[in-house]
Amino acid sequence: MKRLRLNIIIVLGLVAIIGILVAQLLWTRQAYTIEEIKFSQKAHVALLEVVKNLYGESRNEFPTENPVQKIANDYYIVNVNKDFEPDILEYYLTSEFEKINLDTDFEYAMYDCESDEMVYGSYVSLNPEGKGSKSVYFPKHKNLVYYFAVRFPNETSYLFDSLKFWFVLSGALVLILLIYVYSIFTIIQQRKYSELQRDFLNNMTHEFKTPLSSILLAARSMQTQQAVYSNQRLDRYAHLIVEQSEKLNDHIDTILNIARSDKMPLQLKKTAQDPTAIIEKIAAEFKERHPDLDIEIKAEEHPKIKLDVFHFSNVVQNLIDNSIKYSNEKPVVRVHARIDGKNLLLDFADEGMGVPPKKLANIFDRFYRVQNEKSNEVKGFGLGLYYVKKVCILHGWRIKALNNPGRGLTISIKMPL
Repeated sequence: MKRLRLNIIIVLGLVAIIGILVAQLLWTRQAYTIEEIKFSQKAHVALLEVVKNLYGESRNEFPTENPVQKIANDYYIVNVNKDFEPDILEYYLTSEFEKINLDTDFEYAMYDCESDEMVYGSYVSLNPEGKGSKSVYFPKHKNLVYYFAVRFPNETSYLFDSLKFWFVLSGALVLILLIYVYSIFTIIQQRKYSELQRDFLNNMTHEFKTPLSSILLAARSMQTQQAVYSNQRLDRYAHLIVEQSEKLNDHIDTILNIARSDKMPLQLKKTAQDPTAIIEKIAAEFKERHPDLDIEIKAEEHPKIKLDVFHFSNVVQNLIDNSIKYSNEKPVVRVHARIDGKNLLLDFADEGMGVPPKKLANIFDRFYRVQNEKSNEVKGFGLGLYYVKKVCILHGWRIKALNNPGRGLTISIKMPL
């Protein structure tokens, strides 16, 4: 169901972005067409003004028909029916184009009656170095005697330049689409790897469970045999087998719980409990297994908090076990429970090796493990604190880790009352 929902979200997101991109491209094309029409209108108006100026000099009557014809996108011819000088024409063309803000290069030519050919006039550039550049061919038109032609060789680049914003926006949308596709591809790959990893852990732990159960059953049976418990050395070996097998069994259960919680959310059964009482009970169990453990529990008050006893017990066990695991000398654990406003704060402090400040933010990541500063040994699977944080988040608690001023680490859990 989750996979189907994710696929639907991916497809809808992709369709939405492609739709926006297509709409943007259509808008850009429409904007280009509008700019092209505006350019043509500006050129038309400017050329009409040039004709008026030419007729005004000779005081001839202005023609009734429109003298300006657009032959191509960048090519116009103007019928004036009167003789005129090239310098005057260039002056009027330049001044009228400037008035109407038609800021682009142009070139013009005039019809010569004697040679019956178009005579090239000049290339007028906004850049002085471009003046006099080589012209393209100006064709001759029938039924016209006195006329001139104007061409805008850079009209396309002028239009594109006026649409910079639209092209930048379209490029940004294309970039967003590519990033989205890449992100989706990465998510799918990561999801695939995560599923493979979870399936591997499930299969591995289940395969370990069967032989481990047989070992525990056999070891406990050995402990009840007279030949074993009457022999000090054999009894110690039997206890060692049971202890280490139970420890391995706990690790396998932790892995299974993490893999199961990744597949489906942990189900919490909350009841009102005194967290300090649960901690004291677990501390007593640890004391039996680790006689050298120095553990102190200090509680100013004993409020009841709604929590899942099973998962909270696992949280406490993980935190105390980590303190023991990362203590290079005699393990010391100080648990302090206190009221802070509307919250109960639980501090689990130890005097172990601590965590380098740069790596402190990573200790709640899955599979992250801290290296022992003396033996370079990396202990555990890196799942304990990941599980602890997950349980805290599900309860709505906040958890953080701080290095102590002297040595060791303090894990703080804030529980709303």
